[in-house]
Amino acid sequence: MTSFSIHGVGVSSGIAIGHAHLLSNALLEVVHYQLPKHLIDDEVKRFSNAITTVKQDLAQIKGSLRKNAPAELAAFIGTHLLMLEDKSLSEVPKNIIRNEQCNAEWAIKLQMDDIVDQFEQIEDSYLRERKQDVIQVVERIIKVLLGHQAQLSTEQQNSALHQERKLILVAHDVSPADAIQFKQHQFAAFITDVGGATSHTAILARSLNIPSIVALQRARDLINDGELIIVDGDLGVVIVNPSKEILDEYKLKQEQWELEQQKLQRIKTTKALTIDGTAIELMANIELPEDVAAVKASGATGIGLYRTEFLFMNRHDMPNEEEQFEAYKSVAEAMKGAPVTIRTLDLGADKQMNADTVVNSPNPALGLRAIRLCLSEPQIFHTQLRALLRASHYGKIKILIPMLCMLSELRQTKVFLERAKASLRKENIPFDENVELGGMIEIPAAAINAEAFADELDFLSIGTNDLIQYTLAIDRTDDAVAHLYNPMHPSVLKLISMTIKAGAKQGKAVSVCGEMAGDAKLTKLLLGMGLRQFSMHPSHVLSIKQQVLHSQLSELSGQARKVLGLTDSDKIELVVNKINLN
Repeated sequence: MTSFSIHGVGVSSGIAIGHAHLLSNALLEVVHYQLPKHLIDDEVKRFSNAITTVKQDLAQIKGSLRKNAPAELAAFIGTHLLMLEDKSLSEVPKNIIRNEQCNAEWAIKLQMDDIVDQFEQIEDSYLRERKQDVIQVVERIIKVLLGHQAQLSTEQQNSALHQERKLILVAHDVSPADAIQFKQHQFAAFITDVGGATSHTAILARSLNIPSIVALQRARDLINDGELIIVDGDLGVVIVNPSKEILDEYKLKQEQWELEQQKLQRIKTTKALTIDGTAIELMANIELPEDVAAVKASGATGIGLYRTEFLFMNRHDMPNEEEQFEAYKSVAEAMKGAPVTIRTLDLGADKQMNADTVVNSPNPALGLRAIRLCLSEPQIFHTQLRALLRASHYGKIKILIPMLCMLSELRQTKVFLERAKASLRKENIPFDENVELGGMIEIPAAAINAEAFADELDFLSIGTNDLIQYTLAIDRTDDAVAHLYNPMHPSVLKLISMTIKAGAKQGKAVSVCGEMAGDAKLTKLLLGMGLRQFSMHPSHVLSIKQQVLHSQLSELSGQARKVLGLTDSDKIELVVNKINLN
């Protein structure tokens, strides 16, 4: 058998060795055919029954979750159940069946393609990835329509159980409901044709601590069922039919990795102190109130970034103040006094915030998004600020403003905040009068002017994902230029360093909440640059803490200065590797 490798995006670290288990892709099996008029009502009924069946299946899976299951699982399945209630999926296909006299599978696929096209227009990569939820739900519906089994067959389940941790799922995509089954049967890894670092597949894989690689493009076409494969989640490489030498090498690596994972659990309750005794704050990022369970399990000392976009997604109406208040309040109360930094709405150019009504923008990344959008929609912003302030009475809430570029935006924001406070005072509604206001530094202009922002804010948070994108002028979701996305570019590091120094000069805290915060290869460099607060996915907290425990700040500061003096990314990477060896 020929040995070859496929490269994708490693989204959950670790090494897995096992035999490929290919999942079918129902979307590829959809055909289009016309129906006579007298069969249309039956076809509509067949579609409605399929929706009902999928709802029942998902509800059953959600109900079967174990108490210790990651919080993400129930939340994501809940999201899929809500999507089935949305008319765009449950009703519009019926109209397509009637108007075009077509089969139900074709109608729901047409509608899915339309919705996905609209998601593609969204600039924010995290929100754009939510199109995969639509695809996953539709595939489940189509499987029911085609008469496919919704779950693994008994034979497959038995096979998986008997070969515990020996099977590697090879799929076009993995839905949250599928992931539950995989978890129950302890599959060794996930690899998929599609997806990104912020896809649900990636988030789930990290929460389950299962090696995973996405965006492999044609893995399902290239890999045969039962073939021996190696998944290297760190390098994003899949090796098919490895030679004996490579297999032996990876078996050794796998043993070392598993040993490291066991060791990490031992430091869960250890304080994050450097060798020279400096305390480092390790916090977690969340998307949903339900994610708090994962934060607590990780040992994080607070929430450094709560994305509020989820409240506004997949719906035709806006969440009102009460709904938002309850969501923010529940997180604040659950964290029992630990800091909770909540970012105001950070949607893209789509004003309606609904996939059905996305407004196209010629350059979404440079257009009306984040704080620009909020300032242009006063009522939406006022409602969210009131909800945030009300929730601040129930915990230590901080408010974070995304995508600041100019001081005038910050000053306008403060005016909005004062108006919201005044309205609450008038109604005798309690809130934290001293609620802290922070700003995200994710545009080079803001990093260069960070000292001025720090002077007028209580804290800064560096969003490295967008900062890299804007600094290097590349769309990190564009495959054609994705190779240029480089956290170790000297200009990126200089901007981060400038921001950290600006915060220190003004006596204001600075954190990093982008992907760089959860990358253990960069922890020592960031510490050397002066960073003392990190916020990341909960599953990364322990690996970052381990780096902190082995860091000597007095040595790292000099090494970081040396890195910042370099102008070549390759040389920077070599020096950073040496720093990590110490």
